[in-house]
Amino acid sequence: MLFMVIYTWEPGQRNELVRRRIEKGKLTREGIKLLGEWTDIGGGRAFSLVESNDAKAFMSGTNRWGDLMKVEAVPVIDTEELMKWAKGRKKA
Repeated sequence: MLFMVIYTWEPGQRNELVRRRIEKGKLTREGIKLLGEWTDIGGGRAFSLVESNDAKAFMSGTNRWGDLMKVEAVPVIDTEELMKWAKGRKKA
């Protein structure tokens, strides 16, 4: 399953986030495949597209950053895949 993970932090947390990211690397764990990540150039937010079918690994990966930022995970589907599904349902 795909998830868009949105990380939001306060300006005072920035330096600690950068330090931890340099030390610990990307925001993933075994059982989570990172497909892409982006940072809001205005600051205060980052976005990761991840794939995981392991709920425990997913929760463990996102919770380890919860002390420094808000973490929101939204299940997503590729729009083209959704349109194919919808087209098939329309015929039925």
